[in-house]
This record gives sequence, C-alpha cells and structure tokens, in this order.
Amino acid sequence: MTLEHEHSSEAIRERFAKGHKASYLQDWVYGSIDGAVTTFAVVSGVIGAQLSVRVILILGVANLLADGFSMAAGNYSATKSELDDTERLRAIERKHIKQVPEGEREEIRQILSAKGLSGSTLEETTDAITSNEELWINTMITEEYGISPTSRAPLKSALSTFGAFFIAGAIPLLPFIFSLSNAFSLACGMTALAFFITGMIKSRWSLAPWWRSGAETLLIGGLAAAVSYGVGYLLRGIVD
Repeated sequence: MTLEHEHSSEAIRERFAKGHKASYLQDWVYGSIDGAVTTFAVVSGVIGAQLSVRVILILGVANLLADGFSMAAGNYSATKSELDDTERLRAIERKHIKQVPEGEREEIRQILSAKGLSGSTLEETTDAITSNEELWINTMITEEYGISPTSRAPLKSALSTFGAFFIAGAIPLLPFIFSLSNAFSLACGMTALAFFITGMIKSRWSLAPWWRSGAETLLIGGLAAAVSYGVGYLLRGIVD
C-alpha cells in the first residue's frame, strides 16, 4: 500500500519545517459551482422564456462580472471578519495572561489533562507551553475557541472565488459567443461536464469516490438549471 508521505526522521522534520499552508480549495469549489450554476441558470431561463441570444449574452456577461465580483467581495469580507475575530480573541487571551496568569495556566493544565496527561508529565508540559507566550496564546486559540492557527488571506480568497466563478461561469456562454449551431444543447453538455469535473476534482480532498462526487455536483447543478428553465418557461409570456 502506497502511503501519502514518508515517515523517516528527515522527511518528518522537513515536512513540519514547512508549516501548514492555508487551503483555498473551498473558495475554488464554491466559486466554480456557483459560477456554472448561476450563468447556466441565466442561459436556461432565457431559453425557457424564448428570448433572443442577445439577451443571453447581456445577462450572462453581467452575471459573470457583477455576481462574480459580489461573491468575491462577500468572501473577502467574511474571511477578513474571521481574521479580525481571531485577533480579538488573541488580544483577550494576552490580556488574561498578564492579569490572571495562574487562571490561564489552569486552563492549559485542564486542556492537557483532558487529553490524557497527568502527574509530572502534565506539569512539565504545562510549564513548557506557558513559558512561551505566543505558544500559550496559540494553544488557547486552538483548544478553547476551536480556531485553526492557519488562516486564509482575504484577498487570495476573494481572487480564488472570482477566478473560479469567471472560468466556470463562462463555459455555458461559449456556444452563444461563437454562434455555434445547437448552442443550447452544447451549453447543456459543456456545463454538465464542468459540474462533473468540478466534483471529480473535489473528491481528491474527500473519501468519496470520484464518480460519486462528480455525480453529486452534477445533480446539484442540474436541479438549479431545471428550476431556472421552468421559471423562464412559465413566465415566457411576460416579455414580448
């Protein structure tokens, strides 16, 4: 059986020295799925309403830019809020360490005790952690508040979301941009493939097999498109 990484002393030391890197996977997955869903929803809604290709292009491009920017801005604000909250909690812990150090030491002691440490090992580990203020604060942030010490950069999160949204969202528009015959059928097939590939890629970071993850993402996107097409079809008489 092939292991994901080596376990020699040198390999472990090298791997740990690199530290943890922030993952922007959720930004890419969220942006790509939403980009493909919303743009294809525009396309299928316009087709259902039996409107012109020009309307598809205008609304589709508007969705790519406006909704993509909106998602990126929202993700930036949300990620920035998480960072601000973490800094607020760090400031609280730093203040408590200065004002009630024994109380904070007891918190560390009880955290370690809950992990199974006891006796001299418990006291020595408590002393080791509380001898370094940053390590002390990081431990409290992780153990007391459940916050990961590795944080995503707000700007990178926003750019990841927008990039994935724009790339995936452009796929349903391509057949109409190039005036291909059977453009809607091609858009359906290309978007379905984009959904499935996104799910396949996502499966690399989960225990689900690639085909199940791909099918699940395809189902989500297909349902959204079907709803949009149905709404457009039912409301087709509103626009001349």
